[in-house]
Amino acid sequence: MTSLVALGAGIAVLSGAGAGVGIGVATSKAVDAIARQPEAHGKISSALLLGCALAEATAVYGLVVAILIILLLK
Repeated sequence: MTSLVALGAGIAVLSGAGAGVGIGVATSKAVDAIARQPEAHGKISSALLLGCALAEATAVYGLVVAILIILLLK
């Protein structure tokens, strides 16, 4: 049972990897867009920050789920 708890927690934490990849791709596209259209810097930056915050929230949710799995299924 303990190994299944560890496996479940590990899978829940993997959402952090997805968030990291998503933020990297979004940042790459935002830098490309700013390079093509520098006058739209403000709109692009605000959209990027909102998207990064939402992507990071999914990583935090995964961490919380992993902690809950470990603590509640001991």
